[in-house]
Amino acid sequence: MDNSGQNYWQCGRFQIDLAQPKIMGIVNLTPDSFSDGGSYSSSLTLALKHAEQLLKDGADILDIGGESSRPGSDFVSPQDEWKRIEPVLRELVTWNVPLTVDTRRTWVMHQLLEQQLADGINDIQALEDAGAVDLLAQQQNIGVCLMHMQGQPENMQHNPEYQDVVTEVGQYLQQRVSVCEQAGIERLRLTIDPGFGFGKSLQHNIALMQHFADWHAAAGCPVLIGVSRKTMIGLLTDETEPRQRVVGSVVAAVAAVARGAAIIRVHDVRETRQGLQVWAALGGSI
Repeated sequence: MDNSGQNYWQCGRFQIDLAQPKIMGIVNLTPDSFSDGGSYSSSLTLALKHAEQLLKDGADILDIGGESSRPGSDFVSPQDEWKRIEPVLRELVTWNVPLTVDTRRTWVMHQLLEQQLADGINDIQALEDAGAVDLLAQQQNIGVCLMHMQGQPENMQHNPEYQDVVTEVGQYLQQRVSVCEQAGIERLRLTIDPGFGFGKSLQHNIALMQHFADWHAAAGCPVLIGVSRKTMIGLLTDETEPRQRVVGSVVAAVAAVARGAAIIRVHDVRETRQGLQVWAALGGSI
């Protein structure tokens, strides 16, 4: 369970109970996604069918993304990002399920909030885009996930370097939480993400998992973890095909929850739910 002392996440229309770990299902609306190759971006029908299946499989939250953040990804304009996600969100917002949007653009955030199409913002740049903090501070209940990333998606995996990755990630997240709070964004609206695979080598990722409590304590907010199908899983298992990394991803998700993660962002919801259920039934502390 979340060990930050915060027992729920204020996320738009919802107060999400964190006494038990929550599963965030990924809805990629990008044609160049590393994990599914744009399988659900070609039509509104396919995207909604996928979202429905994630909920049937046990997702507690849906995370919708219109810009790929895979290493080396191409630039997408905020306007094109918006065109990808807006039709899907207009339908999903009627489903009475928590909706977060994976975006780093203030312009996109403004459209979302003005049209009331998102409960939370999941930002790989931790609201560093100009005006993002002030925009979210004007909202009463919108949830925010602040993620650490070294560099930008197009270059972040070009030899990332740290003196002490655990300390540096913790300090960065602590600083971003402070900036948000000083602007008027309540802590109950905040979650943090160390950004596995975002400007980090395999050894950096392993260190962050092994020393989870150290960087987590620095910021003191509930933790969202995304390791699903990522390169780190492939390197640990010698599996080059992202879709074949399900078992490794589930093991990593359970390991993160065992260390204190409150929310797990995944592609494979059913398998992750089963893994967490078995872990808990066998006496695992969640």
